[in-house]
Amino acid sequence: MRISSIEEFPRELVPVEIPPHTVMLRGIGWDSNVYLVKDGSEALIVDTGTGVNWHVYTEIWEREGYLNGVEKVTIFNTHEHFDHVGGNSVLKDWLEGKGIKVLFAAHEVTAKTLEKGDDYVILAYSYGRKFEPGKVDIHLKDGEILRIGSLGLELIHTPGHTAGSSCLYLNDEVKLMFTGDTVFKGTVGRTDLPTGNGWKLQESLERLRDYDVDFGLPGHGWVIKDWRKNIDEILGWL
Repeated sequence: MRISSIEEFPRELVPVEIPPHTVMLRGIGWDSNVYLVKDGSEALIVDTGTGVNWHVYTEIWEREGYLNGVEKVTIFNTHEHFDHVGGNSVLKDWLEGKGIKVLFAAHEVTAKTLEKGDDYVILAYSYGRKFEPGKVDIHLKDGEILRIGSLGLELIHTPGHTAGSSCLYLNDEVKLMFTGDTVFKGTVGRTDLPTGNGWKLQESLERLRDYDVDFGLPGHGWVIKDWRKNIDEILGWL
């Protein structure tokens, strides 16, 4: 099978920079969006896609110098689904090949599912692929802080799309919420897959509404700019 070069992919794959720390790459095909947050010699990758197009994302990071000086990367998975975790092992191998230390982090429910390789929840078979179970180094509980350099990102457990679904909140000069599939621009993640729950999703949205957010960064689609208005409109039809 031939691996496509970056030049063959659409121009909308240009990185979207959200100063001062964050870069967004729109997911290709079934991939989730992939985010990179950098502070000093440490970086955070939020979700990794299916693993099919990992070489495109890494080529952009290399070309633009986003990983220059990085010695340690934490890969955080917002939830258990394969389109967000399928690239975990290949990105780990690629980063370690460059001498970068790699740790994995997730909410404790997601972490246990990934370590077990529970495909009832992960759904790799839906993509015609297999998920390789692996150790999750950092099991986070609701309200705990994930440290990346001098940055602290709050883990917010937001069950509904899956039991382990979580958001990361960066309360910095630009306030960011990495939402996974909990909330998108104008809609939410489906709740009819294993461990999904519509009532819990509504509760999670009501909780998220109270956060002060400049940009919501979802697992698919475009940036959420009007945070509270977006959630209010969704709650109006849920």
